[in-house]
Amino acid sequence: MYRLRVSPRCERGLRAARLSDPRSHRRLVDVIRGLADDPRPDLAAKLTAFDPPAWRLRVGDHRVVYEVHDREVVVLAVHAAPRSEVYR
Repeated sequence: MYRLRVSPRCERGLRAARLSDPRSHRRLVDVIRGLADDPRPDLAAKLTAFDPPAWRLRVGDHRVVYEVHDREVVVLAVHAAPRSEVYR
């Protein structure tokens, strides 16, 4: 089982989702928590343009971008936001 860390940027995105749509917020939180058990689920896509390499999960209209650090056994949730904002 991986340890889960959430960046301040991701926390802001989750807070914004909670204010705009509580149902989306709940889904995002559940998906992020699930990354501790399975950091590379079948629906995850590897983002090669990022350094270090990141992964993306689609959650409705939102995206979760995260990094997997296998040596430290850590998953770092970098950003969670609507698709139009997440890659900026």
